[in-house]
Amino acid sequence: MLINCVAYENGAKLADIPVESISDYISRPGCFVWVALSDATPEELAVMQLEFGLHPLAVEDAQHGHQRPKVEEYGDSLFVVMHLVEPSDAGEQCIHVGEVDVFVGSNYVLSVRNRSRQGFLGVRERCEREPELLKNGAGFVLYALMDAVVDRYFPVIDALEDELESIEQQIFTQGGAARDKIKQLYELKRRSMVLKRAVAPLTEAAGKLHGGRVPQICMSSQEYFRDVGDHLGRINGSIDAMRDTVATAIQVNLSMVTIEESEVTKRLAAWASIFAVCTAFAGIWGMNFEFMPELKFRWGYPTALALIAATCGYLYYRFRRAGWL
Repeated sequence: MLINCVAYENGAKLADIPVESISDYISRPGCFVWVALSDATPEELAVMQLEFGLHPLAVEDAQHGHQRPKVEEYGDSLFVVMHLVEPSDAGEQCIHVGEVDVFVGSNYVLSVRNRSRQGFLGVRERCEREPELLKNGAGFVLYALMDAVVDRYFPVIDALEDELESIEQQIFTQGGAARDKIKQLYELKRRSMVLKRAVAPLTEAAGKLHGGRVPQICMSSQEYFRDVGDHLGRINGSIDAMRDTVATAIQVNLSMVTIEESEVTKRLAAWASIFAVCTAFAGIWGMNFEFMPELKFRWGYPTALALIAATCGYLYYRFRRAGWL
């Protein structure tokens, strides 16, 4: 579906133009056309391929989708794939991954957004508010799109970190099923891996756009792409730190379970020892021998009960003092 098709010249918007007029505008010096598509059909991509002269392999990747984030050069044009990470309709506990494919040439920008509800109208408005920067042409538009995609990663990583902090606090509280906490931690780790698969390849790909042999399209915007690379580096570091924390939290949770089981075992052992003394005394005095000296003693029964109670009380005191009860 066509979202918009706009022609720009010298950093200023000329007009919204029909697709049929694209070739007329891109042939003008200092003019470039920015087209935005959403969930494009093969027919729409075929029209754009004809208008802009897109490379067939890049068009094929855009049609199939589900590509790894990357930056590829085809002659004097670029093909950029980025993942769009956003909360799913199922709730914040799930992450939905969309994709935006960007074709960039010296006189055109074509963005194709797939499986995502969030558009880039704000990016277009930002660029139009900065005509001095928009004079840099298609390279600056590519930066603005990449910057918008990367900025959308920050709320996701913040939400994951807040959830991890909440789970960590629950680990040291009494109650709660250990199985549920481990399940939450593994689910959090899975979602962090989804974000990692979006960020890590893009970090490597963005490095091609600043420093070293930079594509001609991006020469005038190198410092801006460097800023995007810094943001990606921060996010990548946060993800790695969070994954390490999740692994540590799982180990701590298992250790807490072991400690709780040890406490239960000690309590059971202490009570078993106390009742074992009762059983031992009762077993001795319960033997049916004829010549047992205690059988003729008037106060034998109360004395036996008192001795059992005193011994059990002493054992309870010692176990209590040792922290077993």
